[in-house]
Amino acid sequence: GTAASAAAETGKAASAPPLRMGIVFFSNGVEPAHWWAKGSGASMELGPGLLPMLPHREDMVFVRGLFNHTAKVSTSPHLGRMNLLSGAPISLDPNVIRAGTTMDQVVANAIGDKTAIPSLVLGVGPNELRLEGGLSMIYGASLSWVPPSKPATKEIYPSRAFDRLVGDGTGRALDRSILDAVRSESASLKPRVSRDDHHKLSEYFEGIRDIEKRIERAASEERPFGWRPALAEPDLPRPKDGMPQDVPAHMKLMLDLVVLAFQMDKTRVATLMLNNDLSQMNFKFLEGVQGALHLDLTHNGHAPDKEAMYLKTNQFHIAQFAYLTQRMKDIKEGETSLLDNSILMCASSLFDGDAHTANHLPILLTGKGGGTLTGGRILDYMN
Repeated sequence: GTAASAAAETGKAASAPPLRMGIVFFSNGVEPAHWWAKGSGASMELGPGLLPMLPHREDMVFVRGLFNHTAKVSTSPHLGRMNLLSGAPISLDPNVIRAGTTMDQVVANAIGDKTAIPSLVLGVGPNELRLEGGLSMIYGASLSWVPPSKPATKEIYPSRAFDRLVGDGTGRALDRSILDAVRSESASLKPRVSRDDHHKLSEYFEGIRDIEKRIERAASEERPFGWRPALAEPDLPRPKDGMPQDVPAHMKLMLDLVVLAFQMDKTRVATLMLNNDLSQMNFKFLEGVQGALHLDLTHNGHAPDKEAMYLKTNQFHIAQFAYLTQRMKDIKEGETSLLDNSILMCASSLFDGDAHTANHLPILLTGKGGGTLTGGRILDYMN
């Protein structure tokens, strides 16, 4: 009897849906007076900044008091704190780009070979090439880092992200033919290049090898035995080319693409930057927020009118996370939901956007992590 029940348990585990991890980042911190939670379960009380999460109180873990030391002590009040997912020190030498491999990439490295895309890295704001306080804005525009010296390529165009997930049926053959051509050319090139160029060439070939691995993965995606993704074809029309005209539509599309990627099991690890750090995003689309850039609203010197507008931007960011949580809760996977089989995290790299404090960070979790995480709780590490 025991052996039979053990075998049944093994079979059940093998056919269970896989675990996913999704991370949503918003920039410039929160208004501390409005960011709090009390109590537990269905009767949990939430501060004004968290109001969009009210329907999800029982799915949510409110984390208080977590921070990383290197961010707290960094002399760069913004960019030096963009190490949310690594805890590694950001290089403050303008000539050296270094930020530490991030946790999403550590996870992708461990499980990424099971899906066509090891990790999906999305954003809404473009990469910025300017300097800020002597430091490269590559830090402000990047949440996810593969080697410590190179951020993961962030996709901000919904149509391109969609094509990467779904493809048009020709991409794979095209990739393969390009690789074959590159291979034959490179063989003749190698004897003729200098030692310095050899290094560049080998870096280039590592990139080529990555494409090859992606093709191989797509051809043999590993699935738990007996489990199949609920969705074989996208249930979302292909987004139009180019950049969406308004911010809320852009964010919603990116959130929908995260859901689609998880639902089709194209990836199990996704990060989304709703805005870059030191974001110039204009929130005039929110009622009562007059043409102020986000950065100006956060650095408000506690002026009441700006504080009220800043609160609205906080609520807007949290509403995006609530939307993702709800969408994933609504999608069934057998007797569980997509949310049940995921851990979602919403966080910023600062706490008080006005004071630049990083001695604790705003962090929310939703999802059950396949039964490993219990919602409706506050985890307080302040003391």
